[in-house]
Amino acid sequence: MDLSIVIVNYNTRQLTLDCLQSVFASETGYKFEVIVIDNHSHDDSVERIRSEYPQVTMIVNEENTGFSYANNQAMKVSSGRYILLLNSDTIIQKDTLEIMLSFMDGHPEVGASGCKVILPDGSLDKACKRGFPTPSASFYYAFGFSKWFPNQPKFNQYQLSYLDPDEEYPIDCLVGAFMLVRRETIDQVGMLDEDFFMYAEDTDWCYRIKEAGWVNYYYPRTTIVHYKGGSAPRRPLKIIYEFHRSMVLFYNKHYRKQYNLLVSAAIYAGIGVQFAMAVAKSGLSFFMKKKDMPATTSSGDTGTFSG
Repeated sequence: MDLSIVIVNYNTRQLTLDCLQSVFASETGYKFEVIVIDNHSHDDSVERIRSEYPQVTMIVNEENTGFSYANNQAMKVSSGRYILLLNSDTIIQKDTLEIMLSFMDGHPEVGASGCKVILPDGSLDKACKRGFPTPSASFYYAFGFSKWFPNQPKFNQYQLSYLDPDEEYPIDCLVGAFMLVRRETIDQVGMLDEDFFMYAEDTDWCYRIKEAGWVNYYYPRTTIVHYKGGSAPRRPLKIIYEFHRSMVLFYNKHYRKQYNLLVSAAIYAGIGVQFAMAVAKSGLSFFMKKKDMPATTSSGDTGTFSG
């Protein structure tokens, strides 16, 4: 088996079915398997997927185990030379698998790769090519320097907006919505860290992959569409909490020992303020919907560690 495609489903029946349709419409000479992990959906996802795609291997959990744990479940039973993490809210092109696997076969130094990811409106999903969220990168991003000086590398260490999205190059971090990883790389660095329930698990994985000497590579010779947020259309407190908890986990795991207490205190304070603002924003949005009033705030990235 050349490729194992892993898709986590949680109450996203139609999105997952559309994603599967695009996968099985692929034009490729590579052999692949598809493993779908259902994280205790309350819709009829399991029945529909089994009915329409009997060739898919289904793992049905009795509780929502989180994104990292669910992906690891699939990786443990997979047989491909490569593993593709693919979000349920994505649509791949007919040539995507052929192009990406051919690239990986020709570049044995690359441990993980990702293609160009676009949003439904045709704009770039900036999460598909990122730098690591170091304290300096986070500072310039959070305080708007990256928007004011989009072509300056110093101020765009995180979103890398100074790099042409149509050119290929090694980068720090790919996005878990589409992340193609070599089996040997996983054997060396391990699977996803299950301490991350959701969010930042892809950043952590990329960090460990690069730290082990492998290359993470952005290869925009094919594209996918990401209906970003389709698997979490609302922002309940649990999601907001996990998002900000992931920031703390990542900082503690990879950066805390490198910086003094003052820097760490500033990081924790910043995350705390972001969390409070996100909770307040979520509450205001809920109140306005209940009152049948148009919301005046927009959704979007709430912090540097978004994926």
